[in-house]
Amino acid sequence: MANADKFLIGGNDEHGLNPPTLGKRTPVMPYINRSFYENEFNRPAKYYFLIACLRTGFNVYDVKPEMNDVSISERVRRVNAARLDAVLTYAYNAAGNDTQFSSARGQQVFYSRENRYSADSRLLSYDVSAGLSMTTGLYNRGVSTLAGIGMLRSVNCPAALPECGFMTNFEEAKLMVDPDFQKQCGDGGCLGVCEHFDVDYTESVDYSSLPTIRRGNRGTAVQLLQCYLNVYGSALTPDGVFGANTQAAVEKFQAENGLSVDGIVGKNTWQTLLMQKPLPLLKQGSRGVFVRYLQQKLLSKLYLADKVDGIFGAKTLAAVKEFQTENDLAADGIVGPLTWAKLTPVGGGRPLNR
Repeated sequence: MANADKFLIGGNDEHGLNPPTLGKRTPVMPYINRSFYENEFNRPAKYYFLIACLRTGFNVYDVKPEMNDVSISERVRRVNAARLDAVLTYAYNAAGNDTQFSSARGQQVFYSRENRYSADSRLLSYDVSAGLSMTTGLYNRGVSTLAGIGMLRSVNCPAALPECGFMTNFEEAKLMVDPDFQKQCGDGGCLGVCEHFDVDYTESVDYSSLPTIRRGNRGTAVQLLQCYLNVYGSALTPDGVFGANTQAAVEKFQAENGLSVDGIVGKNTWQTLLMQKPLPLLKQGSRGVFVRYLQQKLLSKLYLADKVDGIFGAKTLAAVKEFQTENDLAADGIVGPLTWAKLTPVGGGRPLNR
C-alpha cells in the first residue's frame, strides 16, 4: 500500500452559495415553497470529502474556499499552481429545466478525453463511481465524458466530476440538503481516491485522539478544524494556519454551542465539532450543532422552510410537531429517541403530491 501523505488531493465545488449562482437550483419544493440551490449540496459535500482525505492522511487543497462563484479559469490556475495529484469537483445534475421534476435519476462521474491525463482521469472516475455506490446506494449511471469543461480538460492532473444526483428528481432533490447524504458523497469520493492511489481508507477518527490546538499552530489538524468550521457555515481558507480568522470562527462556534469561549480547540470542542456524542433530547430553547442537524434533517424531509441557524425557535418547534404528527408520534415538540429514529434515516420525507 502507498502512503497517503505522498499525495496532494484537491476538492472543488461547482457554482456559488453567497450569492447563489442563478439557475442552478431545483424546481420549487412543495410544502416549503423554495428551491434548493446546487451549491447547498456541492460545498458541504466537498468539505466532507476533504475531511475524509485528511483523516486518511492525504495532503489536501481547497480549490474554492470562497462562498461566491469563482471563474473556471481562476480555478484551473489554482489547481495547476498547486501541482495537485488529483482533483474532484462536486456537482449535482439536472434534466430539462428548473421548473418541473422529471424521472431522470442517479449518480454519474465524468472525465475529459481532452485532459493530458485522460487515461488516469478515466480510471479515477471509475474508482470514484464505485466509492459512491458503496456509500450512497443510489442508482449508478456509470462513467462518461464531458467536453469543454475547464476543471476536467485544462487541469494538469487526473480529474473527475461526480454528479451525485439530479436536482430535477424530486427524491434526489431532497437529499441535497441532508447532511448525512452530503457526508456519504464526500466519503465515497475519498474511497475512490484511496482505491486509485492504493491507499488504506480511514473510516473515522475519534475526537480524543486529536491534539489540542490554538492560534499559532499549523498542520493537518488545523486544516481538519477549518474544514469542519466551514461545514458549519464559516468561509475559512483551509491552509493549516491557525490565525486570527480561524480563532474568531472557533470562538463563535464555542459560544453557539455552550462551550468555554477561549479559542482553544481541546477535547470538548473537538467532540462537538465531530458530533461524537449520542443524539441529545432537544426542545424549544436548545442551541448548537445538534439543533442545526435537526433543522437540516427536517428541511430535507420538507418540514422546515426557515433558515438553518442552530437555534430551536418557534418555527423549528412547529416543524417538529408537524413531523411528529405525520409520523405517528406524540406531537409534543420534544425531539427524543423515537423522533430521532424516524428523522435520521437518509431519504423519505413528504411526497411530491400532497
